[in-house]
Amino acid sequence: MSGDLIAIAERLREALATLRFGEPVCHVYNPLFYAWRPHCEYLRRFARKPDVLIVGMNAGYFGMAQTGVPFGDVVMVRDWLGIEARVERPEVEHPKRPIEGFACRRREVSGQRLWGWACDTFGTPERFAAQFFVVNYCALCFLSESGANVALDKLPAQSRLSLQTACDAALHAAAMALRPRYAIGLGHFAARCVARVLGAELVCGTAPHPSPANASVGANWPREMNRALAALNMAPRRSS
Repeated sequence: MSGDLIAIAERLREALATLRFGEPVCHVYNPLFYAWRPHCEYLRRFARKPDVLIVGMNAGYFGMAQTGVPFGDVVMVRDWLGIEARVERPEVEHPKRPIEGFACRRREVSGQRLWGWACDTFGTPERFAAQFFVVNYCALCFLSESGANVALDKLPAQSRLSLQTACDAALHAAAMALRPRYAIGLGHFAARCVARVLGAELVCGTAPHPSPANASVGANWPREMNRALAALNMAPRRSS
């Protein structure tokens, strides 16, 4: 199982490496290269046959860009998932956004919320992994000249199309390897990707993104996630 996902990630890594992005993108981080060790550890430990595939949008600077794990808040990845491995330095770094790996002291709120919900609901990562697996639609982190995040829908049209081709193929291959019954996209963009790529084969749904930019959800995100699961008639088997 994990071997299949590692091979899929390798193919995606190489496909993304050939892409070039114009303004407003200044720097692109691909953690499938420099954070490959923790990414592979995540796949080896937690890729099983889940009921639900949870799909995020792309790597966040304080999350997967630092740890190689989707929604990879350093504290949650290290202390709850139990993953800590060497992260290399990219060849080119944004001067305002260095890659510090597990030494990064900033928290990623999206990761705190998602993995915090998993921890509170299931108790252990193994219980969570028996029902759920988390991936990002795109592994790249895009930064502007100022160091601000560049959303996927703000990318130049031609490069966005090439990116979509590579990421669609990887998401479909991962779903076929994992064989979940359901797929949930976090946020409108990810939900559209999930429906487009997997809608003919899986029951697909949507939940709000746990980002702090989503002010309407805030600390109530766990409740909204449980509502999204209930809409699919999928009740998580909670820890005792």
